[in-house]
Amino acid sequence: MRQSLKAYAVILALCALTVQAQEKLPLKLIKTTPMPGFTGDFDHFGLDLKGNRLFLAAEEHKTVEVFDLRTGARTHSIEGFGHPLMMVYLPESNQLVVTDGDDNAVQLVDCKQYKIIKTIKLSPEVDHGVLNPVNKYYYVESGGGSNAPTHALSIIDTKLFKHVGDVEGLPGSSSEGMVIDRAGKNLYVNLTGTDEVGVVDLDTRQLVAKWPLPDAHTAHAMVLDEPNHRLFIATRKPAQFIVFNTDTGKVVASLPCVGVNSDMSFDVVRKRIYVTGDQTASVFEQDDADHYKHIAEVPTAYRAKSSVFVPELKRLYIAASGKGKPDAKLELQIYEVQ
Repeated sequence: MRQSLKAYAVILALCALTVQAQEKLPLKLIKTTPMPGFTGDFDHFGLDLKGNRLFLAAEEHKTVEVFDLRTGARTHSIEGFGHPLMMVYLPESNQLVVTDGDDNAVQLVDCKQYKIIKTIKLSPEVDHGVLNPVNKYYYVESGGGSNAPTHALSIIDTKLFKHVGDVEGLPGSSSEGMVIDRAGKNLYVNLTGTDEVGVVDLDTRQLVAKWPLPDAHTAHAMVLDEPNHRLFIATRKPAQFIVFNTDTGKVVASLPCVGVNSDMSFDVVRKRIYVTGDQTASVFEQDDADHYKHIAEVPTAYRAKSSVFVPELKRLYIAASGKGKPDAKLELQIYEVQ
């Protein structure tokens, strides 16, 4: 009887420790939305906060999926894409701009009818994009390729939905993550073909600086911390979280992070950075502009690399995809910050 009581006490203690460990994690899974019938990767998200909608690019399914932002329920499927990748929602017009890799185009979606209404054809290798918050120009990677010495960013005026120019001569064959400052003056871009960070003056449309990555390759996500003059980057080879000083172009911090990473978010209120990749989300905490610490690896799912943080709801949305694993669960995961 005593042995049974002791064993029971040990089990209770272990359960308590497990619960405590889960409670201490900075992210708590509160909802999942299964996506049966889907295969391959999901790419990036789009957000309509006022309209309570979340958009997700389903690459191999050739659709953009629409979810209820609060419940996680899937409500619509927008068809007609060749290979949807990146997107931005335009609240003024209730439209969605989507980069389409297979069609080498930028598509304009009417989000009332959920239909593609206009298309702009660009050079091959259309992929990433970023919106200038001031003039509403959308900068889209295009015109590169596996052996190309340079590539370009096509400039789309989203108010007119018209191709109005290019940023040409960016070194290397491709770019990944991009971010623009709040003044709409500087664009920062991961030049993956040369393992550098590029700085583009948007007034002159010229590359004005290049900062080499510190023994790292395949940079993806990029986030700007303007008040502290810092730029956060996540690389894949090796998997590193890297911090640049935007005044000097120098690296001030570098820490290991989750592999196969694709997206990253900065939780300004909690001074946390969330990097999402395969199986976990790496969570870092900013002590000050030059000092960062790793505080958790939150379990997620296979290739759960695409994500978006919505600070107004205190939620991190993650898409778990199934590329390379037939039995993988494809789903939308919703985490609440703790």
